[in-house]
Amino acid sequence: MAAVIEQIAPAGTWTADPVHSTVGFEVGYSGVSTFRGSFRDFEATLDGSGLAGSAKVGSVDVKDEQLNGHLQSPDFFDAQRYPEIQFKTTELSQTDGEHVSARGELTIKGVTHPITLEGTVSGTMTDPFGREKVGLTLQSAIDRTEYGINWNAPNQTGGDLANDVKLVADLVLIKAAE
Repeated sequence: MAAVIEQIAPAGTWTADPVHSTVGFEVGYSGVSTFRGSFRDFEATLDGSGLAGSAKVGSVDVKDEQLNGHLQSPDFFDAQRYPEIQFKTTELSQTDGEHVSARGELTIKGVTHPITLEGTVSGTMTDPFGREKVGLTLQSAIDRTEYGINWNAPNQTGGDLANDVKLVADLVLIKAAE
């Protein structure tokens, strides 16, 4: 995997810039729209052993404070018992220049399943402050019920929440100082 990582970014340890990166999700809602949320507190690291990341469930962020609380309850992520969502690659590949595939394991609510994320990588660049950066965008879809997130109820329009959830990580990775 180290040779593939060096195709994506030069050797070293690269960590997500939390200001310029986002980790989020999208889920169909009411059959007519897409509901989006993100996690404010997350980490991602790319190094010789692969790509790994985690998100603090307590940092889930949606446009409704009441729903933020509900998402942390046992109905959804159960933040008290399972404070983190985790991802770790088992295989990473780059094809067709910018295309990247990351196979690994995703753990939500203590349940782990294999997952493949697909996306793109930008070339490396150096910012005005002398920091080397690379952009990595990955996404996949999961069935939330496979991770024990089963809550659903008709809403005011009569629709409900879809089971398929799109996961999106838009990362700006900064090379650690040597």
